[in-house]
Amino acid sequence: MSNSNQAPTDYNFQVKDCFLGAQMLFVAFGALVLVPLLTGLDPNVALFTAGLGTLVFQIITRGKVPIFLASSFAFIAPIIYGVKTWGIPGTMCGLAAAGVLYMLLSLLVRVQGSDIIKRVLPPVVTGPVIMVIGLILAPVAVYMAMGKTGDGAIVLFPQAKAMTISLLALATTILVSILGKGVFKLIPILCGIVVGYIVALIFGFVDFSGIAKASWFAVPNFVLPEWNLQAIFFIVPIAIAPAIEHFGDVVAIGGVTGKDYLKDPGIQNTMLGDGVATSLASFLGGPPNTTYSEVTGAVALTKVFNPAIMTWAAIAAIILAFVGKLGAILQTIPVPVMGGIMLLLFGAIMVVGLNTLVKSGDDLLEARNLSIVALILIFGIGGMSFSAGQFQLQGIGLAGILGVVLNLVLPHGKKE
Repeated sequence: MSNSNQAPTDYNFQVKDCFLGAQMLFVAFGALVLVPLLTGLDPNVALFTAGLGTLVFQIITRGKVPIFLASSFAFIAPIIYGVKTWGIPGTMCGLAAAGVLYMLLSLLVRVQGSDIIKRVLPPVVTGPVIMVIGLILAPVAVYMAMGKTGDGAIVLFPQAKAMTISLLALATTILVSILGKGVFKLIPILCGIVVGYIVALIFGFVDFSGIAKASWFAVPNFVLPEWNLQAIFFIVPIAIAPAIEHFGDVVAIGGVTGKDYLKDPGIQNTMLGDGVATSLASFLGGPPNTTYSEVTGAVALTKVFNPAIMTWAAIAAIILAFVGKLGAILQTIPVPVMGGIMLLLFGAIMVVGLNTLVKSGDDLLEARNLSIVALILIFGIGGMSFSAGQFQLQGIGLAGILGVVLNLVLPHGKKE
C-alpha cells in the first residue's frame, strides 16, 4: 500500500521490495555466517536469530530505522573460550546476560540522558577494550591461516598449501574492499571466502560428505541456555565495547538517511532493541546481534531508505535458516579460508579501537589517560585473571571492568 504523502524514510511494506531485501541479506551474509563458523555455533541458527532479531528491533523502534542486525564480531573470543570451557548452553547464558546489559544501559539513558554513557564509558575506556578484543584473537587467526586448529594444537592441512589459500583469501578481501565498485565494495568478506574456497577445492581440501547427508528442509539446531554465573561474569563486561559502537552505527545510518535517530526513535529505544535481539538470539543458541555497517553502506549505495526493506531481509534470513543443505555447504569451508579472512578482520577490530582513541583527541601521555589505557591493554592481552570462590574475571571482561572503575575513581589532573 503506497501513499504519495509518505517520505522515503517512512516504513512502507510492499511485496515488490522482496528482492531488495534479499540483496541486503546478501551483503550481510559473509559476516553473518563467519561468526558461527568460527565459534562452533550453527550458521542456520545464526541466520534465524539475525532475522528474528531484526524484526524485534523494528517492533521496538516502531519501524523507523533501516538497519539490519546480525552476528557480532566483538563476541568471537568469549564465545570460542566459553564453548571450550562451559559448552554452548553455558556460554549462551553469558551472552543472554550481555543483552540484559544493553537493556540496563538503555534504561540509564532513558533516566539520565545519553551523556551519562559518555561519562561512564568515554573513548579512553572503550577504545582500548575494543583493541584488546582484536589483539587477543590474533593467534587464533594466525594458527588457522597456517592450517591448524584455532589453538594451534592440531595440524589440519599442510602449512604451505594452507597459507597459499589463506593469503589469497586475504588478498581478495583487501583488494575488493579497496578497489571494488558498487555492491562488490560491500561484500569483500564474501568475495574472499569464494576465492579461498575455489583454491581449497583445487588443493582437494573440501570435504563434501556432509552435504549429501543433509536434508533440504531442516529445523535449525536450536540450543537453550543453561544457568552459568561464571559465563555471565566473563562475557557481560565485553558487551561494553559493542554497546558504545551501537551509538556510532545509529549516527552513521542517520547520516545516510538525513534523520536524527538519536532523537526519534531515540538511542534508548535502538539500544533496547539491540539488547532484546541479543538476548533472544542467545536463548535459541545464536551469536549476539549487532547493527551491520555493511548493510548501512548498501542503504547509502541504493538510496533506498524504506525500513521495510530490512523486514524483507529478515524474512529471507529466516527462510534460509530452514534450508539444511545451506548449513552443510557452509560447514565445508576449510579452516585456512576463514583464517585468511580473520587476519584482516581481527586486525580491523583493533584499528576500530585505535581510531576511537585517536578521534577522541585525548592526550594519551597524560598520567590519568596513560594509566587507564595501559592497564586495560596489559590486563586484557596478558590474560590477567582474578578469582574468589566461584567468581572469576579474566581477559577482556576483567580489562573492561578495570577500565570503567579506573575512569570513575582516578582524579582528573589539574588543567593547565
